[in-house]
Amino acid sequence: MRVPKRRGEQLAQTKKTHDAFLTPAAIQRMRDEILRLEKKERPPAAEELRRTAAMGDLSENAAYSYAKLQLRRINNRIDSLKLRVANAIPIESGVGEDGRVRIGTSVTVRAGGREQTFEVVGAQETNPLRGRISYLSPIGAALMGKKKGEGATVATAFGEVTYEILGVR
Repeated sequence: MRVPKRRGEQLAQTKKTHDAFLTPAAIQRMRDEILRLEKKERPPAAEELRRTAAMGDLSENAAYSYAKLQLRRINNRIDSLKLRVANAIPIESGVGEDGRVRIGTSVTVRAGGREQTFEVVGAQETNPLRGRISYLSPIGAALMGKKKGEGATVATAFGEVTYEILGVR
């Protein structure tokens, strides 16, 4: 396989990594959204499409084109969510029997005299501002498989940072 040279090609290669790890709460939110879209949003959109189609010439009917676009958007979202739920790998929260960091654990670390708590999740649910980091991120990858008392070193733009693991829950 040829190694990508351009930045755009490198980004395309990284996007090919499919991450289906989701918390049970995220899976349930997706199921709830599917039900909401199917029961509350799709019927009025389909009715609007029928109503605007009855107006006449479809080639110059902007209302019909807009209604068709809205119905297509709703259907695409439903299909996308159903595919994500079907391929989802539920994350078990908490520590495994061996006490090591894995997907679903909360880790308290100290770096530079500052303590932080991270929850290691799949790439689809990351939110660094809320302390939810991906297991694929540099920090998450460095912490994976480590125990309490061990250190994890991460290379950053400002040099290497060592995180001391204070606790794994």
